[in-house]
Amino acid sequence: MSATHRTIDAIWRIESTKLIAGLARMVRDIGLAEDLAQDALVIALERWPLSGIPDNPGAWLMTTAKRRAIDLKRRSQLYNRKLDDLGRSVDTYTEDDLDIAMEGEIGDDILRLIFMTCHPVLSSDARVSLTLRLLGGLTTDEIAHAFLVAESTIAQRIVRAKRTLSSAHVAFDVPTGEELKVRLSTVLEVIYLMFNEGYSATSGGSWLRPLLCQEALRLGRILAESAPLEPEVHGLVALMEIQSSRFRTRVNAAGEPILLMEQNRALWDQLLIRRGLTAIERARKLGRPLGPYALQAAITACHAQARSAEDTDWVRISALYEALSRAAPSPIVELNRAVAIAMAFGPDFGLQIVDELTADSSMKEYHLLPSVRGDFLLKLGRSEEARAEFESAALLTRNERERELLLKRAAECEISTSEQDGQ
Repeated sequence: MSATHRTIDAIWRIESTKLIAGLARMVRDIGLAEDLAQDALVIALERWPLSGIPDNPGAWLMTTAKRRAIDLKRRSQLYNRKLDDLGRSVDTYTEDDLDIAMEGEIGDDILRLIFMTCHPVLSSDARVSLTLRLLGGLTTDEIAHAFLVAESTIAQRIVRAKRTLSSAHVAFDVPTGEELKVRLSTVLEVIYLMFNEGYSATSGGSWLRPLLCQEALRLGRILAESAPLEPEVHGLVALMEIQSSRFRTRVNAAGEPILLMEQNRALWDQLLIRRGLTAIERARKLGRPLGPYALQAAITACHAQARSAEDTDWVRISALYEALSRAAPSPIVELNRAVAIAMAFGPDFGLQIVDELTADSSMKEYHLLPSVRGDFLLKLGRSEEARAEFESAALLTRNERERELLLKRAAECEISTSEQDGQ
């Protein structure tokens, strides 16, 4: 790839979201907006190596995409209704106007696009795929690789999602009132899902998928700027900022997982931690009770502020998990609460909670349940039982790196049992 093409690729990654958002506002159709943006990119790839990259590449791409829209309008009556106003105004639309539009309204356009791609009319998989494609700037191949499915599956999913939004006449706008609350929770859920999948991959040969985390954090920051009075938005951003600070210490040079208590905290990114703590403070200053994302952020802050694993305030973390279990009750929250209680008051107490969770049918296939139970049993000196739990967890996980870690822990339990028998 030539230097010019590499520059164009970088420009596209920076400008594509803004370009699609601006075009979607004009034509009110996500699929058409993306097509127009791609057409502009193709023209740039043809012309810029010869003419040079313009001073304002974003405005150039927007102008080109708009002219392409007019051409399409003239060829197809299908676009008449959507592009009529655009066609009437094209003669007086200058590059200065474009600059003003791009700088003055772009945040709102991106926010509208986020709400559109995360509309409840779409399935969860469709929301994530479409959001990654349009707002994350990922190709269908990259999305397919991230989720370990065929590229054709992702392509079909995205096409269907665009058609669904079009047939449902979903408005390109930020909802208000009660609808805003419902839609905002969906947007946060999708961003949270994206981040978690990147932070601890459910399957495949890598434990981390940093690109997914980076895209989720970027979208969260955009949302926080556009919805500054929503505490849970700041809570989610805080959670992602602080979790992201640990990336360099979550795997070793061979890609093997490193558990939280064994990580080198000196290598945690202090800038990201400070950003996260600032976001938590913003959420608190809004004067409303902390929601699930802000509570999780407060828990991660406890870890971030502890100079060593031994200095961790597990009593406070246990209290925060208690609050989280009331705000967003779930078996997984209970499992995390069990870990905190075990660290604060002893593994016996944590084991009691975990044993109650084993009766929950929704946790039967959740590999972390036997993994946590194995850890408690090991601390209680019940090595043989712990080994069986780690082996069960290894059978349940779909992530190869995590399976290797669990089998390693099971082997260590076997060694410990042999040593106990020999005494």
